[in-house]
Amino acid sequence: MPRTRPTVRELAIDAPLEWVEERSGFVGLVEAFLFRNVPRDTSWLQTLGSSLLVVFLVQATTGVLLAMNYDPSPGGAYNSIRYITDQATLGWLIRGMHKWGSSVMVILLFLHMARTFFFGAYKYPRELTWLTGAILFILVMAMSLTGYLLVFDQRAYWASVVAININGTAPILGPYLADFLKAGPSVGQQTISRFYSLHMLIIPGGIFTFIFVHMWLVVRLGVTSPPWSRSRYDEAIARESVEATR
Repeated sequence: MPRTRPTVRELAIDAPLEWVEERSGFVGLVEAFLFRNVPRDTSWLQTLGSSLLVVFLVQATTGVLLAMNYDPSPGGAYNSIRYITDQATLGWLIRGMHKWGSSVMVILLFLHMARTFFFGAYKYPRELTWLTGAILFILVMAMSLTGYLLVFDQRAYWASVVAININGTAPILGPYLADFLKAGPSVGQQTISRFYSLHMLIIPGGIFTFIFVHMWLVVRLGVTSPPWSRSRYDEAIARESVEATR
């Protein structure tokens, strides 16, 4: 049979993907993540986690764009924010997306954890999935705390002072945590530098890491059906029968 000429799709898409797959196995990993069996009775409530991931990617992108014009100093922080909002190209849009996106992310996080709790998705064998989600919750709260000060206006300053003092009242580790966040005798240059490094580097790195672990566990253990699901009832009966035969 004569050899057919490769099509444009084979040259532009299939061949590069095969090259990457042969050397890394990354394509197969992506396919396992995107194309997998899910319960037939899943609903829009199961999309809260994916929505969270999308919002986080938007936050990461807009945060990098904002950092290109931001000055992390007491004298320049507020002025750089005003420059971004009033003069930078589409700065008002990028800052607005980042500001309101943080609120949307917190709301979606609460809804996602509430859905997980009421669906009983924290139970065996998904305890570790719940634990990584709880760590992500703490990291997102820390992200909100450190980002609030960066505007460095009167409201941001005093709200951060109150938040640091509240953390300082925690038993045992509270005073050490307050001293770490304040990074000096008072909220000033060292504080804003520390909050900026936490907000831009350390906390996002932790969020990326635990998102990867969390999603890997979701793919491995599957999606939880609603409590009223017939398939979930059958799964529980099958598990009990297996345990009874041991």
